[in-house]
Order: sequence, then C-alpha cells, then structure tokens
Amino acid sequence: MEDERALLERLRAGDEPVFEALVAMHDGALRRVARTFVRTDAAADDVVQETWLGVVRGLQTFEGRSSLRTWIFKILVNTARTRATRDARSLPFSALESDAGPAVELAAFGADGRWSSAPARLEGDPETGLLSRELREHLLDAVERLSPDQRAVITLRDLVGLPAAEVCELLDVTDANQRVLLHRARARVRTALLPLLEVTE
Repeated sequence: MEDERALLERLRAGDEPVFEALVAMHDGALRRVARTFVRTDAAADDVVQETWLGVVRGLQTFEGRSSLRTWIFKILVNTARTRATRDARSLPFSALESDAGPAVELAAFGADGRWSSAPARLEGDPETGLLSRELREHLLDAVERLSPDQRAVITLRDLVGLPAAEVCELLDVTDANQRVLLHRARARVRTALLPLLEVTE
C-alpha cells in the first residue's frame, strides 16, 4: 500500500519514466481485455489509448478506494463498453450468436462432476515449444469465439491473472455469476482444444 501511495504521488507529480513503466506493465493486458469487448484490433487500440488519457486526466481525483490497477482496468472496461455499444449499432443480425446449448459434452465429466480426462502436460521436449505455440493460437481463437461476457471473464481471470473479486468489481457481476461464466468459458475453450491434445483416459 505504501508503494502504491508513493507511485501515485510520483504519477501526480508528472514523473514520465514512472508513467512509461506503468504503461509498459499494463498495456498488453489492457489490449487483451479491450479486445474482448470490441470487434477489431484497431478499436482495441483506440480504447486503450482513451483509457490512458482517462488515467492521466483522473490521477489528481483518484481517491484510492480501489487499487491503482483495478481503477485503470475499470476505466478500460467502461471505455470499451461505450465503444462496443457505439460499434454495435452497425452490427448485422447475422453476427449475433446464441449462447444456448451445452458448453461441453456431458460425457466429458465423471460422476463426481470432474473432467473424466485431462490434457497431457505441455512441458519438456523441443517439440513441446512448437505445440505450445500452436495451442496458444488455438486457445486465443477459441476465446475469441466465446460470448462477450464469457470472453471478458476468462480473459481477466486466466490471461491477465486478476483475482475473482477484482473481476466481479470490474464487470459489475456477482461472484456466482462470475464463476458460472468462467466455468462455461473454460469448458468451451477446452472442448475447442480437445482435438489438438492427446488426452489420458
């Protein structure tokens, strides 16, 4: 907490190297999260740029009721939602997807509710690096195809690494809703990756 207060004081004093370090620390994660709300990389870039402008404008009035990171992500989420709403006005009906249907085959679960098989571990031999890269591409593609709410939750939790409480605060969802969205998102992503993985019975 003391470190964050000192950081905030330096940012408010206009310390450019500190601000550049803050941008370097969070910019990639902000872009990933922005992309969960908007349809193009260019729109995500715009959202992130507007977010950093919002941070600069709001530093003097930031009250510290949340962490600096949570505050930055909250600005991003609000900016991205506004942009997504504006962009949705031109979205054709054919682009809308239904979230109906099971997220995963019921046969993938055992009687105790756990997965009946698990993907093989990905560390070790040289081929693993290539496989991991290919899996990452397929993973990001699978995340991209999720519904917006599921995409936002899985991105914030699993790709950015935010704790559940922060995700609930950022997205204004209950803990139970966040857990359901995360479970469904993970199940859909796992189902999309199953053909690429050797599973153990």
